[in-house]
Amino acid sequence: MKWETVIGLETHAQLSTASKIFSGASTAFGAAPNTQASAIDLALPGVLPVPNKGAVLRAIRFGLAVGATINRKSVFARKNYFYPDLPKGYQISQYEIPVVQGGSLTITTGEGERTVRLTRAHLEEDAGKSLHEDYHGMTGIDLNRAGTPLLEIVSEPDMRSSDEAVAYARALHTLVRWIGICDGNMQEGSFRCDANVSVRPLGSDQLGTRCEIKNLNSFRFMQQAIEFEVRRQIELIEDGGTVVQETRLYDPDRNETRSMRSKEDAQDYRYFPDPDLPPLVIAEEWVDRARAEMPELPAAMKARFAETYGLPAADALTLTGNRELAGFYEETVRAFGGDPKIAANWVLGELSAALNKAGVEIAHSPVSAPQLAGLIRRIADGTISGKIAKDVFDTMWAGDGDADAIIGSRGLTQISDAGAIERIVDDVLAANAAIVAEFKAGKEKAFNSLVGQAMKATKGKANPAQVNAILRGKLGK
Repeated sequence: MKWETVIGLETHAQLSTASKIFSGASTAFGAAPNTQASAIDLALPGVLPVPNKGAVLRAIRFGLAVGATINRKSVFARKNYFYPDLPKGYQISQYEIPVVQGGSLTITTGEGERTVRLTRAHLEEDAGKSLHEDYHGMTGIDLNRAGTPLLEIVSEPDMRSSDEAVAYARALHTLVRWIGICDGNMQEGSFRCDANVSVRPLGSDQLGTRCEIKNLNSFRFMQQAIEFEVRRQIELIEDGGTVVQETRLYDPDRNETRSMRSKEDAQDYRYFPDPDLPPLVIAEEWVDRARAEMPELPAAMKARFAETYGLPAADALTLTGNRELAGFYEETVRAFGGDPKIAANWVLGELSAALNKAGVEIAHSPVSAPQLAGLIRRIADGTISGKIAKDVFDTMWAGDGDADAIIGSRGLTQISDAGAIERIVDDVLAANAAIVAEFKAGKEKAFNSLVGQAMKATKGKANPAQVNAILRGKLGK
C-alpha cells in the first residue's frame, strides 16, 4: 500500500518585548534561576495579571503579514493542567477567540511554490523550566521563563513531506524575524516547533491518528524526527498495529522518537475565560499603526529582486531569507551601479562564506556594502582580475583598508597591455614546447596549463581573457 504523510506545525515564537506578557519582569535570557520571576509569575495569592500592549501589537503585526483576520475582540482563557513548572496550575492562553485567525504562508521547495494555510495565532504565557541535568534524583525548577510572551502559530495539516515542513518552518522563522516580533534564536528557545504527524492511504481524505513531536529546536532535527515518525507509523500499521494519539520526544543521538505521554484533547484542559482578564479589545488605530510600520515582506521583496535585478529565483530566495542580508545586497547594488547579478554572486559567495567561517552575522561584517561595491567595481572596469579580487577581499576582511588602497599599495593593477601580455605568452610557449605539442595533438587540458603558466609569470595580474585570446591566436586554434 502507498501512504501519504500529513503534517501540521504548531510554533511558539517568543515575542520580542522587554517584559513579560502579564507582569513587568524582564524577559532577558541567561539570568540566574528564579531571579526574573515576579509575584505574578510565581502566582502568589492576590496578584492580578495586566496584559502587555507590546505583545498585542506584535501579534497584530504578524496577522497583517500573513493576510489573516485580526479579531477586534478576543478572549484570554485558562488552560488547566498540573505540572511542577506551572505555579498557577493553569496557563493563560486563548482558545475560542484568538487574536489572529486564518492567513497563509507561501513556501518554496524543490517542487516549486505552494501555500500553507494557517488556522490561528494566539497569545499565551510560557511555563517555567524543569532542570534535570544538574540534580541527582531530584528536579530543579527555574521560573524565569514563566510568563514570557508567546505567539502560538498553528498551521492547517497542509504539508505532505518533511521537506515541506522544514520549508514552512524556515519561512515562518524568516518572517517573524523580518517583521521584528521575535529574535528567532532557536538555541535559546525563542522559536520552537511541535510537529503533528500522521499517515493515511494515498488518495484517502480521512486524516490518520496523529502524534505530536514536541519542542523541535533545529530544522535538521525537525526533518529527521518527521522522517523517523513517518517510517514508524507506516511500519506499525503494516504490521497490524494501530497508531496511538500521543505526545513524543525526539532523541537526536538515537535518531528516534519516543513516547512521552498520551495526547490530550481540548476538553482535557477544561478551558474557560480567565475571570481576572477582561476581553482583549483592539482599537482600530493599533491595527493602522501596525500596518503603517510594516516593512516590505520577504515574498514581495523576492519578486522585486527577480524582476528589478533580473536575479534567478534561487538567488532572490536566498537573499531575502534574512532582512539584514537583503538590505546589505541592495546597498551594494546601489553603490556598485553595475550588473546586479555580479553583486549577488559576491554577496552569496565570498562574503557569505567568510561570514559563515567566522561565525559573524551580516550586521557585523568587517567588509561594508560600499567597500564590497568598490571591490566589484574594480573587477568590472578591468583594474583587477577575479582571482586577484579574492585576495583583495581577504585583505579587506582583515581590516587593511578598502579595495583601491590595497590595490594601489600592493601594485595589484591588472596587466591589460596587449603587447606586454604577448611577450609573456611568447616566453611561455618557448619554455613549454612539450605542452604545446600535447595541445596540438588534441589535449585540450594542455591549453589550461599554458594559461596557468602565463598567469603565474604575471603573478596573476594579467587579464585572463586577453591571455586566452592571445594564446589561441598563437596556437592557431
